[in-house]
Amino acid sequence: MAGRPTVVVLDYGFGNVRSAVRALEHVGAAVELTADPKVAAVADGLLVPGVGAFAAVMQGLEKVRGGQIIERRLSGGRPVLGICVGMQVMFDAGDEHGEHTEGLAQWPGVVDRLEAPVVPHMGWDTVEPPAGSALFDGVEDERFYFVHSYAARSFSLGTDEPVDGRFKPPQVTWSDHGGRFVAAVENGPLSATQFHPEKSGDAGAQLLRNWLGTL
Repeated sequence: MAGRPTVVVLDYGFGNVRSAVRALEHVGAAVELTADPKVAAVADGLLVPGVGAFAAVMQGLEKVRGGQIIERRLSGGRPVLGICVGMQVMFDAGDEHGEHTEGLAQWPGVVDRLEAPVVPHMGWDTVEPPAGSALFDGVEDERFYFVHSYAARSFSLGTDEPVDGRFKPPQVTWSDHGGRFVAAVENGPLSATQFHPEKSGDAGAQLLRNWLGTL
């Protein structure tokens, strides 16, 4: 394992995370599935998976103090990647099935239901990454696999602010399903995708490889 970046996949009681573990191992990471805060604190990267409902994911995270694990890493500038609902919970709140649930509030905004003729949004779709995106380097024109009924449909955190020294404003990638929604965010040590890179074939593997390259 010498020389391989270490990544913890945060284990907060939800199943179906083995595909993320395998995908990261495939692109060269040494991966551990755990909620041990000490292990998560020292890993090169932390991946926060998420399937199902916003409220259920937040409950799972609270049981293992996932919010504290994530906050501690980010405050130290240590990379975190959220996937699907693992991205959604980074926002202020989620409105699902008439239930309002507080999120981790790393970004302002509310996750709510897509306004589209067909929901869920399921299958392969294109994205619109910004110029200079590290995550999408080499896969800007590829399709990625989505399966979701809810999304953040706006992003208001300083996307028009000028670059100041080593700090850059958030880079937001968009997609469209009955209207534009946030498909990915790159914001200092915190990155996230609404789609599933671990289920997105070669394009998803390259995106994960790009993320490992930033650790």
